[in-house]
Amino acid sequence: MSTTLILGAVAYDPKVVTIWDGFQKWFAQHDFDFDYILYSNYERQVEGHFAGHFHVAWNSPLAWLQAERIAAQTGRTVKAIAMRDTDCDLTSVIAVRNDSPIRSIEDLRGKIIAVGASDSPQATLIPLLHLAEAGLEPEKDFSVRLFDLLVGKHGDHIGGERHAAKALIEGTVDAACMIDGNHLLFTREGTLPSNSTRILAQTAEYDHCNFTVLDDAPEAVITRFCDLLMSMSYDDPQVRPLLDLEGLKQWRPGRTEKYALLARAVNQFKTIDAFVAEVSKFYL
Repeated sequence: MSTTLILGAVAYDPKVVTIWDGFQKWFAQHDFDFDYILYSNYERQVEGHFAGHFHVAWNSPLAWLQAERIAAQTGRTVKAIAMRDTDCDLTSVIAVRNDSPIRSIEDLRGKIIAVGASDSPQATLIPLLHLAEAGLEPEKDFSVRLFDLLVGKHGDHIGGERHAAKALIEGTVDAACMIDGNHLLFTREGTLPSNSTRILAQTAEYDHCNFTVLDDAPEAVITRFCDLLMSMSYDDPQVRPLLDLEGLKQWRPGRTEKYALLARAVNQFKTIDAFVAEVSKFYL
């Protein structure tokens, strides 16, 4: 590879092109060569990272775990170098209608619970783990209504969550799972009419996306990339639109401790085992 830093990202929305084009122009103004490759799904992106197609991955939390486990299987090391302030300390909620007789998790026994895409950490895996650890096993103690939109994008598009919320209001399900921020968003936009729902349960905190590098990433280039990210100020009128599009006010150093909750979920439901084994075998 050249000294141009190449990023891998998933095209979960058309605005992704606008975001990374904007970052490319801003980096150029700071004498930093930057380019990007877009993938249609995170699995292809993770494969591309290990194949050496780019230096840095903009990974979902599930893609981070995929990369971490493939690295462990193949004798590599992986590092989360940066994340958004809005990626930190998130929770998911299980919502019910305000007029529902359901008052506890135990009351969900025998009921229908709507979730997002099958690979969505926030709208499916983490809330279902919360219920499992509370003693209710999915598809045994309650039915799961899956809104499996755009699998491979790991729930980034929030479409599955919105469909789950609509099903709750329509009365075709008894509860719906979503990230806490989307519960607020759906209320503001009217998908969940004001005072129509209440939160039955809330998960422990977890983190979301991060910039991921493998052990062969060019150290000086990665350091410069991180330094520039951390220098971006929301008060800068040129930078603010880019940060708004990417949904943050400040970049933070990467951390990985709060992926433990999702790690428990993928262990519980065997979500990524086959993919990790399939990719790892090419590098053993």
